[in-house]
Amino acid sequence: MKKGLIVEIMASLLILLFIYAAVSKLLDYHTFKIQLSKSPFITQYANFVAWALPIGEILVGLALAIKKTRIIGLYASLFLMTMFTAYIYAMLHYSYYIPCSCGGILSKMDWNTHFWFNVVFVLLSVIGILVLAGKRVNEKVESKVINAM
Repeated sequence: MKKGLIVEIMASLLILLFIYAAVSKLLDYHTFKIQLSKSPFITQYANFVAWALPIGEILVGLALAIKKTRIIGLYASLFLMTMFTAYIYAMLHYSYYIPCSCGGILSKMDWNTHFWFNVVFVLLSVIGILVLAGKRVNEKVESKVINAM
């Protein structure tokens, strides 16, 4: 499989995830905000997070969709997915109360399943970064070889 196709698949899956998650949160904004306010770790930041998170997800999705900004999108994706995964881990291991602030299909998952779902998307982000970075290095080397001839 060509490296470009691998990156396209990784980026497409991440775009789908981030845009879907953002739209779900915005469509059911009131419930999302209430659930965030019940979270023991982010209660005091719930109002800010309720807007910042879906906007951030949309921006990451857009960065992934544009080839010139795809590497930035992959790093942003890795950051967000790592943060989401760490949050879920903390909720599972250190929280006295676990609210559900996910929308749509993701709300059907239990928190353990959601944790492993997120781990998969962290790995997709890492693979996308490694493949895209490797592809860019190869292109630069090829360009230097051609220019040297």
